[in-house]
Amino acid sequence: MNAVQDTRPQYLTALAQLEELFAAVTPADLDRPTPCTEYTLRQLLNHVVGGVHRFAYLGEGGRAEDVVAAIEDPSDDGWPAALARAAARATAAWADDAKLGRPTFAPWGEAPGALVVGGYVMETATHCWDIATALGGDFVLDDGLAHTALAVAEIVLPPESRVPGTPFGPVRPVPGDADVHTRLAAWLGRAV
Repeated sequence: MNAVQDTRPQYLTALAQLEELFAAVTPADLDRPTPCTEYTLRQLLNHVVGGVHRFAYLGEGGRAEDVVAAIEDPSDDGWPAALARAAARATAAWADDAKLGRPTFAPWGEAPGALVVGGYVMETATHCWDIATALGGDFVLDDGLAHTALAVAEIVLPPESRVPGTPFGPVRPVPGDADVHTRLAAWLGRAV
């Protein structure tokens, strides 16, 4: 991925996909396990909304270590509204094209804003797969978004860079005919 590539449109696509998934979650789903084995669906939704707020904070000039990528539980039916607030904040925070070239202090270190946006496309697209899988996998996820996320992942998370105890385990094998969403999840160490 070129450091100046603008993946903000893909990030907006990822947010729209998240909104559809969040709208499908019922209170009865919140204790389901997820492919992120450390999170129930409730905890993953907290993390995802918190991650969108953290991404907004980075666009506003903040440093990742200043905020936790999680929120307090909204009411069980308040997830879509919590996500909508976070999404509006992130969209506004990254609207200025100049931010793509600005040094930004992401969770993984200082990087140009464009690379940070790409990293959050990867994270958001992957968590869409996690949520869809936790809900039963009956969702049609955006293939183009997953292709962008996988391209980012292959650059920023090569297999030899994996450190035990981090969120990204070793690359998992996939069948040759695996779809792009499965390949993305496996690249990030998810059991598929």
